[in-house]
Amino acid sequence: MQTAHSSFAQLEHDGWERVANQYESVWSSLTKKYIEPLLNSIGEIKGMKLLDVACGPGYVSDAALHKGAHPTGIDFSKEMISIAKKKYPEVEFIVGDAQSLPFTIESFDCVAMNFGLLHLPDPDQALREANRVLKNEGRFGFTVWAPPEISDGSRMMRNAIEKFGNMNVDLPESPPYFRFCDEDEAGMALVAAGFDESSVKFETRTVHWQVPTDTFLFDAELNAGVRTAALLARQDSVQLEAIRHDVKLSMEKYRVKSGYDVPYSAHIITAAKK
Repeated sequence: MQTAHSSFAQLEHDGWERVANQYESVWSSLTKKYIEPLLNSIGEIKGMKLLDVACGPGYVSDAALHKGAHPTGIDFSKEMISIAKKKYPEVEFIVGDAQSLPFTIESFDCVAMNFGLLHLPDPDQALREANRVLKNEGRFGFTVWAPPEISDGSRMMRNAIEKFGNMNVDLPESPPYFRFCDEDEAGMALVAAGFDESSVKFETRTVHWQVPTDTFLFDAELNAGVRTAALLARQDSVQLEAIRHDVKLSMEKYRVKSGYDVPYSAHIITAAKK
């Protein structure tokens, strides 16, 4: 029998295996906007060994390489790792679990995770693992999406689903999606994982995602997402069309000459190992 953790882990793993080949065309233009500020928040990385956890197609590793670091990427999706190896053959990429990293203690100078923490059944274990593989005073940086209250793109989807969707559907129990959006909670989790309390930094950054059509956001979540896609897949055709139409109407506010300019917010959180 699967536990709640294993059921959620299976949902995430199977989902990312399924949509890996869509990441470049759908999500990369949004998530890439946070790579530079994430690496900058970690600090000087030239000459350092950097672990890119939940590396996906390898964008953070590539950016770190161009900053003079020596990156290694790891992801639980074989499909993602296959894509990363083809795109960036000069970087080492391996399949592995962020919650059980296949490295000895103090193997890296720094660790980065761009939106990966949200897809793990035990994020606290991932924090402990990041701490374990870091050298003393090594820095860890990660990003998480900000809640709908301060992120327009997230708010459009949340509001449409809550208004027209059925939230009482059969989905695996998952960790609280916005847990690390609370600065105090994020700090306590990092300290519990072995990071220096005085080193914790929490930044909120808003970027603008340029998309071509008023249905792009909905289609992205439906066809190239995982957790929200699983929720949408459990709606009937009437509910699904109502959600799509509501998002489409909300997108009109963000129309520009070249398409639509949608604000998205995320938190960049860093800390140093004691």
